[in-house]
Amino acid sequence: MFYHRKRNKSSTSQAAISSSTSHTVVKSSARSKPTFLSRVVHKLVPCVGFDSRLMSKDLDDGLPASQMVERRKSEAGPQTATTEASSSKLDATALLAPPPTINIERPPSRADSEIIVQPPPSAHLLPEDETDGLTSGAVQPPGSTGDTIIRTHTRDSSEESDGTSFTDDEGEERRAYDEQAEEARLIRNGGAGIPISADGSPKPLLPPIAAEHVGRKCLVLDLDETLVHSSFKPIPQPDFIVPVEIEFHWHHFHVLKRPGVDDFLKRMGEIYEIVVFTASLSKYADPVLDKLDTHQVVAHRLFRESCFSHKGNYVKDLSQLGRPIADTIILDNSPASYIFHPNNAVPVSSWFNDPHDVELTDLIPFLADLTIVPDVRGILNLAI
Repeated sequence: MFYHRKRNKSSTSQAAISSSTSHTVVKSSARSKPTFLSRVVHKLVPCVGFDSRLMSKDLDDGLPASQMVERRKSEAGPQTATTEASSSKLDATALLAPPPTINIERPPSRADSEIIVQPPPSAHLLPEDETDGLTSGAVQPPGSTGDTIIRTHTRDSSEESDGTSFTDDEGEERRAYDEQAEEARLIRNGGAGIPISADGSPKPLLPPIAAEHVGRKCLVLDLDETLVHSSFKPIPQPDFIVPVEIEFHWHHFHVLKRPGVDDFLKRMGEIYEIVVFTASLSKYADPVLDKLDTHQVVAHRLFRESCFSHKGNYVKDLSQLGRPIADTIILDNSPASYIFHPNNAVPVSSWFNDPHDVELTDLIPFLADLTIVPDVRGILNLAI
């Protein structure tokens, strides 16, 4: 199928010369287009570039690979025989090798770059403008700042132990146990009792009972969210506005009175000794009470400094008032305020701005009935 020229110079004749000339023309025309084997290689292995040696006369002549190597050895000489053999092997390997694999990494998707990370929860209360200026136990324990109490250990781990100290975990458990034991003792004893002054004499929170209140029971009332609701930010149609100076800046508290509070105070002032006991500061509570107590029935006012600090809360310890505990009632929206005296409490709901609230009005006949019982704890224990 292919023309093969024999290199026999000794047998050259005139006929051979003419034949060689004619075949040279044919051979030149054949080399003007790719041979069959070249086209097969180009079709089967398109990703491998053609070596110029593959397009040489060895490929065009259609010789087997072994004969091509021997032929090149005879033509190139002994110096390049080894090089040509290696090149032929590489050419054959390149023809038979699979096309190289192109590793295309997947580009990052939009979803990969938009990973949402939840923010850590905060231990602080929301700002005042987002909580409508809530001021007491409706959103936090009375007087609490809202911050988590964190106890830190200052004991150096390198200190030598004398065999009597506790590890951090053991010390924390011991402190928690002591706090629970102290709380149980206070509840069992009904509070811490009347404070003792420096000279050793009793110093109750309230002065001796006035003549007009002799024979009456003592009704302790909470202020914020029980009788009124106050807010830093403006409230539509407040009942009154109280300016308060806090850290050299004046703030205006917009105060709403709970529905029925005026009649409630008037009626209770006729049958009880009224004490307003609040965990708020006096600079705020005093001007509020000045405007709220229009009938002048509040006999005593107690503020934050009179509260008993317990586990970060301001507890209203009724045992420190100096009044018989069997004749004392507390009306409060925060259970933490009367934790030492649950059997003396009349719980009420927290009030903010509901104009249809009637809770104070509904309590008037119930509290009136308590004035004649010998011990209010027997009734309020069943009521709770």
